[in-house]
Amino acid sequence: MPAVEANGIRINYEIQGEGEPLVLIPYLAADQACYAFQVAEYAKHFTCYTVDLRGAGLSDKPEGDYSTELFADDVAAFMEAVGMGPAHIGGLSLGAATGMWLAAKYPERVRSLSLHSAWPKTDPFLRVVVDGWRTAARALGNVTDVMIESIFPWCFTPELYATRPEHIDSLADFVRGRPMPPVDAFMRQSSAVLDHDATAVLTEIVAPTLITFGRVDLLTSTRFADSMTDAIKDAEVVVFDGSSHAPIYEQVEEFNERTLAFLTEHRP
Repeated sequence: MPAVEANGIRINYEIQGEGEPLVLIPYLAADQACYAFQVAEYAKHFTCYTVDLRGAGLSDKPEGDYSTELFADDVAAFMEAVGMGPAHIGGLSLGAATGMWLAAKYPERVRSLSLHSAWPKTDPFLRVVVDGWRTAARALGNVTDVMIESIFPWCFTPELYATRPEHIDSLADFVRGRPMPPVDAFMRQSSAVLDHDATAVLTEIVAPTLITFGRVDLLTSTRFADSMTDAIKDAEVVVFDGSSHAPIYEQVEEFNERTLAFLTEHRP
């Protein structure tokens, strides 16, 4: 897979499809392949750039403080390095938090913005959950196990575990087959989640924006909707009734259909 030097680090990425550029930003600890179920459809209409964030996948994992703003600086530098013009930007969870900062700081680079399972500022509940993941990482010494045993249950509904255990198993196998970060890099990435606060810059977002939630998500529930829609002008909100934090895996067809409609609507 190709890689470029950007913002002082090596950033790994993949390209698929043809059309306007669409940059997909991964969630915590994930590599660029995490959007496999979306790229299969998106690439029919867009050139999809999926990236490994600093600290994950095959990108560099330098020491130091990580932040969602720094991740956005990395993505902007990546876009510059590959010669990309204005692009559609999308991300789930940490990817959405990064997308907020990217759209606010680099509005000229963002044609549209898709924020999935997003939150503007980490609140006490989310902090407790993420701190629990960090404790598990220290204890287990293995981020793959943390993802499957500690993070998965917050991402999927009880109904998915009960009715489609084979799907959960296949997702677990997928995680086991990907390059997961070492614990120290996970701690730096998760620290960025804990410190995330984009409330002061949300009004700087001018790109057409789609905000989506899973109806039964507890991590980044619709409790965050008003604070984002009040600040981001004309933002659209979609709620996936049958999902928790990861509708990209739980309601793949509906998620792809609705998000692709937004993306195609905002092609020039």
